[in-house]
Amino acid sequence: MSYGTLEDRVRRKSLLSKVMTAQDCIPFFKNGMNIGWSGFTPAGYPKEVPIALADHVEKNGLQGTTKYNLFVGASAGAETEDRWASLDMMDRRWPYQTGKNIAKGINTGKIRMGDKHLGHFAQDVGYGFYTENGRMDIAIIEVSAVTEEGGLVPTSSCGIVPELVRVADKIILEVNTGQPSFEGMHDIIMQEKPPRRQPILITSATHRVGTTYVPCDPEKIVAVVESKRRDKGRAFADMDDTSEAIADHIMDFLGNEVKKGRLPENLLPLQSGVGSIANAVVGGLTKGPFKNLTVYTEVLQDTMLDLFDSGKLDGASACSLSLSENPGFPRFFENWDKYADKIVLRPLSISNAPEPIRRLGCIAMNTPVEFDIYAHANSTLVGGTRMINGLGGSGDFLRNGYLKIMHSPSVRPTKTDPTGITCVVPKAPHIDHTEHDLDVLVTEQGLADLRGLAPKDRAQEIINKCVHPDYKDIIQEYFDMACRITLEKGIGHEPQLFDRCFKMQLNLAENGTMKIDNWDI
Repeated sequence: MSYGTLEDRVRRKSLLSKVMTAQDCIPFFKNGMNIGWSGFTPAGYPKEVPIALADHVEKNGLQGTTKYNLFVGASAGAETEDRWASLDMMDRRWPYQTGKNIAKGINTGKIRMGDKHLGHFAQDVGYGFYTENGRMDIAIIEVSAVTEEGGLVPTSSCGIVPELVRVADKIILEVNTGQPSFEGMHDIIMQEKPPRRQPILITSATHRVGTTYVPCDPEKIVAVVESKRRDKGRAFADMDDTSEAIADHIMDFLGNEVKKGRLPENLLPLQSGVGSIANAVVGGLTKGPFKNLTVYTEVLQDTMLDLFDSGKLDGASACSLSLSENPGFPRFFENWDKYADKIVLRPLSISNAPEPIRRLGCIAMNTPVEFDIYAHANSTLVGGTRMINGLGGSGDFLRNGYLKIMHSPSVRPTKTDPTGITCVVPKAPHIDHTEHDLDVLVTEQGLADLRGLAPKDRAQEIINKCVHPDYKDIIQEYFDMACRITLEKGIGHEPQLFDRCFKMQLNLAENGTMKIDNWDI
């Protein structure tokens, strides 16, 4: 289905002389170039040109000899970045990714990935930190429209488009006429570099302070390509009994905070991560007592549409409309008038900026791989070494929010242990979020409110409330032993035994279970 013509969407008529096919753009690209894409999660990313480049490499046997350094706000669709990885077309990839082939390339050392708080990544691209000359050779940006002045109207995400427009030497536009124009949904602020940076005067979740387009020098634009491809959005993550139990604990906690006067009756702006637990929390809000809610977050998932439908969500701000390919995006497009005027899409450098997150008092809720008894959380590296996707933007909210909540199953399934592996460990083998940043930890077993607790009290609360029964005695024994040994030595503020703290992980690697017989060494 077509939603208008290319001529309708490109109102800067001089650019129509630069219209070409995706295949015509291939000569612009040279081996080793620094390439920036629009997009954030599988939303708003370019499709025609990246796919044409992949076809070209595959057809001509250029795998491994034609490689690029790729910089995107977050992940992109599997048909683009993961296919590039399968064809060995990436040297460096920043700062977040999704896909089996790209994760394999990273963990086998073929792709050099850098991980970064997404809010920091966006501004650092603008600072020129990631390339030798501070520039991008080419930016490929998907747009809904181009204004008369040459302003770029993004599609379903904003990502790092403002930064790319400034640092790219050449820009290729993909004008997507295969979906409605998102014009009017964005709120774009073009931040200056220090010392000329100005305050971000956002005072409510849907407060608009910028423009609906990204200003762009039309002379940089070397090609305009029409696209009708829709986003291959992330699959909807089903809720289960564990995620619903976690959501129930969080709903009870928020209700109690309202009763104690620490939260207003409509809470504060909500930030929610992705996955089944995040969906269960939103589901809990849909059925819960809270009304006139607002959201200030990174991504809006399918369940946010449910929250709108319930009449309890007044408005939402995000960087990306990260809906499922089906039914999410079709549902959104078919009910455009119902949702569009309640949503604001902002650049990553604004959606994840500490200033509005702290001013608005966001309630941050995210899922880690695991956390330890002192509330250090690992969001990225399984076993401390195997990259999954990347840190993402959770740290931007967990460091700066009003309430910082992390939720996880107490155990995760494994083929070698009927209980599974514990997600609460004596010491996390990799730390993305420190004990200083987290207020509340939740599993289906219970909720540990850690505010105001000293380390040893915090550890006991986590053991009591969050650990699975099959692991509780094991971890309690470790904690008691660590307290005894370190306190006797006068070094027991935060007891830890480095000759034993990873014994459960080592036992998993050697024997297929984290259940150890004893803590002997």
